[in-house]
Parts: sequence; structure tokens; C-alpha cells
Amino acid sequence: MTLTTYLLYVAAVLLLIVTPGPTMLMCMTNSVNHGPRHAMTSVAGAVTAVLAVMALSAMGLGALLATSETAFTVAKVVGAAYLIWLGVKTFRSKSMLMVEGDALPRRRSFYLQGFMVGASNPKAVLFFAAFFPQFLNPAEPIAPQFAILALTFMAFEFAVLTACALGVAKLVPLLRTSGIVRWINRVCGGLFTVMGGLLLLTRRNA
Repeated sequence: MTLTTYLLYVAAVLLLIVTPGPTMLMCMTNSVNHGPRHAMTSVAGAVTAVLAVMALSAMGLGALLATSETAFTVAKVVGAAYLIWLGVKTFRSKSMLMVEGDALPRRRSFYLQGFMVGASNPKAVLFFAAFFPQFLNPAEPIAPQFAILALTFMAFEFAVLTACALGVAKLVPLLRTSGIVRWINRVCGGLFTVMGGLLLLTRRNA
């Protein structure tokens, strides 16, 4: 893999990661409602999901989803159902902001939420299965190249999600006095639900 190829990969990754999606929305919502520390736990879960998705792609799950309509549909419905459930939960959540030290669910639940949202789209597996090979040089050892690409993607994912979580956290004092958190939760809950619905409409060959 040449330096030019790697730089092209970095540019493609940045464009993909900065595009708003369920994971970014989840981190921002958790930061507003539960504070940056718990939002960062969600970030850790989401980054772990990225690693798991890339590993599954490397092990051939991408090929299975690409060839099996049943497998793709099952994965799609499960992921969409989780996003819709998360949307309803967020929409109905209390409008009161919570700070560190308040009674909160265990951090494990935030980590699991981040992992589930990060892994909710089966097309991510297909994406990595089709995306990575374009930047791999078959004449060189594949494992080191895959490791470089995977670590690069995870590093950028972590950096962008962290910036979103910590950036939104700085707005908490303003939100606490303006009383608009309820509307933020409703909008975010609605967006989660829409994303889940759109996931249900996706097709393998899209």
C-alpha cells in the first residue's frame, strides 16, 4: 500500500465519518442528557462495534450478507428494531438534564447502547467488505495492511465522536436554563425512529 493510496483512504474515511448518522446522534444525545462521561462510554462501545464489524467483514460475513437475502433481512430487521426502540425511548425521556453523580444506569448500559447502535446496520459489513479491498495491495502481506486501515478508521471514528460528545457537553449550562431539552429529545428520538425506518427500506444491492 503506497502513501498515495493511504491518503486517499484517509480522505474517504473522513468524509464517511463526519457524515451525521445514528452513532453521532446517540453520542450527542447522551452527552446532553447524561453528561460527557457517559457519552464517552457510548463512544467506546461504538468504536468497539466498528472493530467487530470490520473483523466480521474480514471473516466473510460480508459475503454471506451479500449472497443471502434471508441473512441480510434478519440482520436489517434486528438493527432497525433497535434504532426504533431507542428512538421511542429517547422521545419519551424526561426533559430534565442529568449531571455526573445523579442516579444513572450503569455505564455498562451506555457501552452496550453504543455497541448496538454502531453495529445496527448490516450494510456496514457489506461496506467494509467492499471498501477495504480497494486499498489493499495483494502483492504485499494483507494482515499488516488490514491492521493499518482498521486502526486508522477506529482512530478517526473515536476522534470525531469524542469531539461531538464533548462539544455538545459545553452547551449543557445553556440548555439547563433554556428548557429546550425536551424538544431536543423529541427531535433526536424522531430521527432515530426515521433512521430505523430507512434501514428497513434498504436493499442488499442498494
